[in-house]
Amino acid sequence: MFHGPARKRLAALGFLLAAACLASHDANAAEKMRFAVGPFQATPGDTRKAYEPFFRHLAQTLGVEYELVVTTDWAGIATALANGQADVAWMGPWGYVLAHQEGGAQAVATVKYDGKPFYYAIIVGRPDLDLKNWPEAAKGMSISFADRGSTSGWLVPTFWFKSQSIDPKSFFKYREGAAHPANEIAVANGQVDLATDYDRNLRSMIERGLIGPDAVKIVWTSDPLPNDALVVRAGLDPAITAKVRAAALGIDDTSATTLMPAHYTGWVAASHASYSMIEDAGVALGIIKR
Repeated sequence: MFHGPARKRLAALGFLLAAACLASHDANAAEKMRFAVGPFQATPGDTRKAYEPFFRHLAQTLGVEYELVVTTDWAGIATALANGQADVAWMGPWGYVLAHQEGGAQAVATVKYDGKPFYYAIIVGRPDLDLKNWPEAAKGMSISFADRGSTSGWLVPTFWFKSQSIDPKSFFKYREGAAHPANEIAVANGQVDLATDYDRNLRSMIERGLIGPDAVKIVWTSDPLPNDALVVRAGLDPAITAKVRAAALGIDDTSATTLMPAHYTGWVAASHASYSMIEDAGVALGIIKR
């Protein structure tokens, strides 16, 4: 039994030991980054193979160990960032806006594709379809949308149809939830008449021989959309956030050929304002509020 000064000294020692343990835990946590990337390729294995060199470079630049999680849907990354299960993510624009809404995640950079920081949502159809009178001629046809966390595969086409006073769920034989590559293959195989996608994915699938160059045709193209975002979770150390941004912006055209998937040529600085048009679409559809 300790009394008086001895008890006080022991209490002080216990406090110091606890503080040291906490500091050690924080230091270890800082030495390992948790990265996440969405379903950009046909399978999680394909996505990991294509995107891991970038995250490995990011970790090496930061001087940390890392874990990389490949999700099977876009909304899963938003949840992971909000719950602190991921520190940094490469994600689509709408997925980023959802992550910002859900947990305060912040965009730090926008990826460049063939030197441009924007891309297009598209709807593809079977090559034999006569759709000169679009979209009226497509009424009653089958269509496959991507999952609700997808910018080009769900948000943007849904918003566009609404601007035309069309509810796609009643206008088409509607289904949703597919990955982008699965949508292209479904049209190419004649399983559906139409499907949503984005121009980069269609080009990539043709180049890799996953579908033929004439297997589908583009029947609708959106306005330019901001490319994918590099995103950090809320509460990440500002110094680490700055290093993440600097590491991404430091990738030039030459290094991008080995660190990033084909056609990606680096990053430009971004902020939440860079994705305001995506946020506007979500607000217009009543999915999010400002």
